[in-house]
Amino acid sequence: MNPTLSQEQIDFFNLEGYLVIKSFYDMNRDIEPIHFAIYNIIGLLIKKYNLPFIQAPFSSETFDSCFQDLITHDRKLGSEAYDAVKQIPAFVRLVSSERHDSVFSQIRKNSFPGVAAGGYGIRMDHPGEEKFRAGWHQDYTSQFRSIDGLVFWSPLVQITESIGPLQICPGSHKEGMVPVHTQNGKEPGKTGAYATVLKDEENLLSKYPVVHVLASPGDLLILDFLVIHASGYNVSNRSRWSMQMRHFNFNDPTGIKIGWAGSFAAGKSIESVHPELIADRKGV
Repeated sequence: MNPTLSQEQIDFFNLEGYLVIKSFYDMNRDIEPIHFAIYNIIGLLIKKYNLPFIQAPFSSETFDSCFQDLITHDRKLGSEAYDAVKQIPAFVRLVSSERHDSVFSQIRKNSFPGVAAGGYGIRMDHPGEEKFRAGWHQDYTSQFRSIDGLVFWSPLVQITESIGPLQICPGSHKEGMVPVHTQNGKEPGKTGAYATVLKDEENLLSKYPVVHVLASPGDLLILDFLVIHASGYNVSNRSRWSMQMRHFNFNDPTGIKIGWAGSFAAGKSIESVHPELIADRKGV
């Protein structure tokens, strides 16, 4: 059954730029098959590298058993798992769910929803790791496709304060497209989308409160492509696993103008598609 949003939910999203829907996904049908596939991929990596780790019996609470052992042994194994898990069939089926189309069409009237190629995946944010933590940003800058876009974000583990909840600036989508610096001088180790910094970031953030989104597996957080947000700091002893699925609007005029082009994941730079968004450019 496709979900029906209330007018109150739609109004809240339009005002704040985000919406949380509890238990949007069915744990047995939608989430557990993804958990089980991740568990098996971890098991295959243990076997591949002949490591002495023994996974706990599978459950949705233990699906990432031995993953911390893997990345402690060799951080590169985390990258191997990262590339693998986005190809799990149960996850790919969820990405293109009709339920997402339905929600998109209810929030954006007269839209023509599309799935952003390269805009979906499963993240693991490791404890204490800053290099790949997403700083304050708008998804449009790192994704493009169309300004009128939505991020469907859902955790695969319980999101607590210690594991690092997503941080959102409610109402910040009304800023429109914010120019960015493409080099992070404070954290030079970051590259690509992780290296971008919002223009006049400190003053911009001071205009908005910050909401920390605590959520459970099965919950859905929907974000406007222009709402300003950042990954939380993971100070726990477990990686934060979450799904990101980005959808755009084929009918969006800017999307049509740029040919629904992608950004970093599509191998295109901000300069080549939106030079006006480069904060270092004269006159910006």
